[in-house]
Amino acid sequence: MNTAAAEFFQKAKKWNEEFLLLRDIIRENPSLVEDYKWMHPCYTYEGKNVVLIHGFKDYCALLFHKGALLKDSEHILIQQTDNVQSARQIRFTHIEEILALKTTIQEYIKEAIEIEKSGKKIELKKVSDYPLPEEFQQALEQDQELHTAFYALTPGRQKGYLFYFNQAKQSKTRQNRIEKYYQQILEGIGIDEKS
Repeated sequence: MNTAAAEFFQKAKKWNEEFLLLRDIIRENPSLVEDYKWMHPCYTYEGKNVVLIHGFKDYCALLFHKGALLKDSEHILIQQTDNVQSARQIRFTHIEEILALKTTIQEYIKEAIEIEKSGKKIELKKVSDYPLPEEFQQALEQDQELHTAFYALTPGRQKGYLFYFNQAKQSKTRQNRIEKYYQQILEGIGIDEKS
């Protein structure tokens, strides 16, 4: 038993009953090890993340890390946003939903473990799949230091910036975002990291 995960369940006020039932269902599978990652109970197979329990204001959920590869025969998996490439959730708003889906949850967990055993991977988007906003293209062309620093970033960090810059609908907003993160890019820091 992971002490950090155990503490999570002890402290949970909202969704406590649902969390404990989900935990019991997951722990029925002896192949999984309880861990604690991203401030949530996470269940792993040979060190690989399989499923995580988490809660939100309006629902609690099981998050399958490679959920996009599951067959989802019951059509219950949810892609949180268009940008989530791999993970999928099963959401619950009350304990009765979990009880009604217990067998299905167990089947999905078995399938997720088989996916890990097989070594299957999800083909994630490449940096080149993200458009380079015109404002950022101009900034890179006009500032060699910025150009060098941006292309020295890891692909994940580059994707983070391009995604964020592209989300802005107006040119002025894109320019403001580029200016805001200029120094961070020069320092080799990702968009969600602190300098």
